[in-house]
Amino acid sequence: MTTIGVLSDTHGRLPLAAYEALADCDHIIHAGDICDPAILRELETLAPVTAVLGNNDYPEYGPDVGRYARLTVDGVRFLVAHYPRDVRISAFGSGALAPGDPIPDVCVHGHTHIANISWGKEVRPAQYVVCPGSVSWPRGGNPPSIAKIEVDAYAVKSIRIESLDGEVLIQHP
Repeated sequence: MTTIGVLSDTHGRLPLAAYEALADCDHIIHAGDICDPAILRELETLAPVTAVLGNNDYPEYGPDVGRYARLTVDGVRFLVAHYPRDVRISAFGSGALAPGDPIPDVCVHGHTHIANISWGKEVRPAQYVVCPGSVSWPRGGNPPSIAKIEVDAYAVKSIRIESLDGEVLIQHP
């Protein structure tokens, strides 16, 4: 089993509680609005990091951090972008996927600061769309949060959104 930690919208702040919540992760995804290259360096002390640029980021992170990221972990394909619209795949495609690109199993975005897990008909052809919320300025009455996705042998085993104090806010299945 591989655990992927997901966070977004740090806005230059990585609370100690967020760092500690991600300590058991095998890979970390940051879905944009990083706002400080030191945050990625801190996260890299825990696990390999995949990150994308948000609307408050600039290219100071180097060539490995762009508008979109695609990665595969234990056979599960991920598509990461900051904006929700960039991970939605319609009959007309997606700005983040070129013709012939494999369809992602899990799409991850930030920007809204509202934690959410979507699945089923509304996210097809992907299986899931995940927004971890925000560790710095959550909206919608939610506490600061991260997501954890457990994958194994080409399958998503579970997805949960956790507050920084460890309370499970949303879980599927």
